[in-house]
Amino acid sequence: MRRPSRAPSRTASAPPRGIAAGAAEAVYAQALRHHREGRLDEAIALYRRTLAARPDFAEAHYNLGVALSRQGHTEEAIGEAIACHRRAIALRPDLPEAQFDLGCLLAARGETEAAAACFRRAVAARPDYVAAHNNLANALKELGRLEEALASHRAALRLRLDLAALHYNLGNTLKALDRPEEALAAWRRAVALKPDYAEAHHALSVLLLARGEMAAGWEAFEWRWRAPQMLRSRRDFTQPPWRGEEARGRTLLIHAEQGFGDTLQFCRYAPLAAARGPRVIVEAQEPLLRLLGGLDGVAQVVARGAALPAFDLHCPMMSLPLALGTTLETVPARVPYLRADPARTAELGARLAALDPPGRMRVGLVWAGNPRADLPPRESAHAQRRSLDPALLAPLLAIPGARFVSLQKAGKAAPDSFGLIDLMDEMADFADTAALIATLDLVISVDTSVAHLAGALGKPVWVMTRRDHCWRWLEGRTDSPWYPTLRLYRQTRQDEWGEVVARVAADLRGLAAGGLGLNP
Repeated sequence: MRRPSRAPSRTASAPPRGIAAGAAEAVYAQALRHHREGRLDEAIALYRRTLAARPDFAEAHYNLGVALSRQGHTEEAIGEAIACHRRAIALRPDLPEAQFDLGCLLAARGETEAAAACFRRAVAARPDYVAAHNNLANALKELGRLEEALASHRAALRLRLDLAALHYNLGNTLKALDRPEEALAAWRRAVALKPDYAEAHHALSVLLLARGEMAAGWEAFEWRWRAPQMLRSRRDFTQPPWRGEEARGRTLLIHAEQGFGDTLQFCRYAPLAAARGPRVIVEAQEPLLRLLGGLDGVAQVVARGAALPAFDLHCPMMSLPLALGTTLETVPARVPYLRADPARTAELGARLAALDPPGRMRVGLVWAGNPRADLPPRESAHAQRRSLDPALLAPLLAIPGARFVSLQKAGKAAPDSFGLIDLMDEMADFADTAALIATLDLVISVDTSVAHLAGALGKPVWVMTRRDHCWRWLEGRTDSPWYPTLRLYRQTRQDEWGEVVARVAADLRGLAAGGLGLNP
């Protein structure tokens, strides 16, 4: 979906000077010339002069909106651009470009329903408007109206079969429709049309990984570094990347690249890298430093953003499976590979015993992941779909024989009636949380970092995950090759958590009654 450009914020232009209405066309032509040449300040000032003389000039309102949205990404600039497009549409309802650009701005703000309506009106005004068909399809996909989205993708492709982006977007919708073979074909067609299409390569990689085709998946996964969302995280070290070769006498920097869960999952590779000879330094997020300090074979752990010690080679943490040739059969799944501090575990165990005498099964609960408010609205909304309202967990709390402990660090609080034991305000970092988990019998969590932590500690963990789950959990499985003690509970209907909680409650009831084991 096309978005407004992220150019520097607009500076205020001089007040428009009055011109005769008859000269408005000449000023407008001059504005267009400046606009085409990228001289947006001058263009904006001239559009304003034009509109001061001719307030009913629809095209001038539209082009002023385009210039504002391209010049800056402040809320003020985008809000004014939206107002310009709406004014242009009020004056000329048959102006499809204004409908289209308004839809793009609304979509970027997360107003997907309104954006879809704009794209639909643009298509109605111009049936051969390929970009509007494409963006309508993407908006409908966001809204979960997948069959309608598919029809719009097909309409766009009937007009332009040679555009790689159309095939890529079609693949995204086919994947959401659980039609992976067709999605693969669409993404492969996108790559055939545009061999350097990073987003299509990355989409291929995660689907291959989800299918367990890891050799090809890890290779394609390297394209993530060319995808727009990862460019800001790329580290352009002068030292060469490590590809898995023997490296005795050299120092290897392994650096975390994404979220806490990714680091917890893939830090397991550090000891395997050390076995190939190098002195291993791990750079990770600060809340993980104490915990990762116990990794076998790691000489030093440093905080991300701190000054780095000298090193000879480097490897992003999620490139280690490729460097070490990981296949589905060779996933390093020995647990625990992280360990809780025994003294802190004993201290927290005594605290829990005082709050709830031994005799009942202790179960940790996590109901929300990081809401990622730092992301654009659309991406943040997607991240929040892995979380659920804690009130939905009420069926678990009614199960006799279990005592529940909160492992939720932030987010919406559980109802007071749940009576959860909650020590999370005292957990300074992941090492403390690991010690608390070590006192429990079971962890029940949404797909977030605590689930990975529990798995890395070898603790039984039941993970509630979306229907369109993350690639790392693979397709069609209730267990995980990454964590032998993990059991998956997937949604059978998109964004429907009630039936997931019901299945978890049934199994927990059986476990509390002594009828189930804790194996996946």
